Amino acid sequence: MMLVSLVFFLCISFASAVDFNASSPAVTRLKQDMKQRHSQLIPFYDSGAVGLTRDGLIVLRDANAVPLSGRQSINALVAAENQDRNALYREIALANNHTEWEDSIRSTFAQRWVKWARPDWWYQLENGSWQKK
Repeated sequence: MMLVSLVFFLCISFASAVDFNASSPAVTRLKQDMKQRHSQLIPFYDSGAVGLTRDGLIVLRDANAVPLSGRQSINALVAAENQDRNALYREIALANNHTEWEDSIRSTFAQRWVKWARPDWWYQLENGSWQKK
């Protein structure tokens, strides 16, 4: 029980120490690109084709929910989104002058993406299974 309390305290301390709104030209550009892409991804989240992974990325979860003619396009969207998400986590860590925080920032964002997801969107649990919000 003491270990659980210590881990919880460290997580709270980390979350309060990180400036998740830290900005730089790179962070601003990444957020703009992701915002523009989001409207293209919404139908795929809604259909269950795309899901939020436990590591703060997205994945084509159900290829059968996408017509064959659209799979190249969704694969490109997923790849671009994941590239920007990885870069965003790295850039926020850099903006905080703590590159060692990147994994923790990624974990926090993974939880936030699920929190902000619409009902019926799919997300991955820690054990790797999928759940509908």
